[in-house]
Amino acid sequence: MKPVPHATSLRRAPVQRRSAERLTRILDACAELLDEVGYDALSTRAVAERAGVPIGSVYRFFGNKRQMADALAQRNLERYVERVTERMKEARKGDWRAAMDAVLDEYLGMKRTAPGFSLVDFGNQIPVGARQAEPNTRVADRLIHLLSGYLGRTPDEELRRVFLVAVETADTLVQLAFRVDPQGDEAIVRETRELLRAYLRRVLD
Repeated sequence: MKPVPHATSLRRAPVQRRSAERLTRILDACAELLDEVGYDALSTRAVAERAGVPIGSVYRFFGNKRQMADALAQRNLERYVERVTERMKEARKGDWRAAMDAVLDEYLGMKRTAPGFSLVDFGNQIPVGARQAEPNTRVADRLIHLLSGYLGRTPDEELRRVFLVAVETADTLVQLAFRVDPQGDEAIVRETRELLRAYLRRVLD
């Protein structure tokens, strides 16, 4: 079992293995219930019951369901980065098209299979605070650090701007694809891929 990242929304970070496992069960239960009842009907008590832990265990980590959903979003981001990293091991160094395909394909894969992801993903469906905490900014920053060396580019302001625009664009179009078809409309996905390639070509070729 992979450890849960110490999300900024945690009241207290787990120290012992038993505590970390309990936090994992809480977030797993949160994800399942999001799919079943939605965010508005989600409650900390229901999460505790589904996770098989006392309600006090939930409040040990989270003050409310908003913090719990944010921690789930951060865990989603960590798992997404792991999936992209694994995909990139198969790609030829410097091949930005393969990198872009990995970034888009793994996001689509999580949209289709990860519990709770359609409602929370990386935090886009829940309220956000300061700009630096905005979900797409966090995603773009993580991808820059992950891919800049692979692409042979310095993570300067131009690259940061390009990655943020690409992430915002992909997010909007993927959301559209999943509104048209619960599994993601393939025609819109193809158009998204072509649009991203045309945009990135002028900077990364």
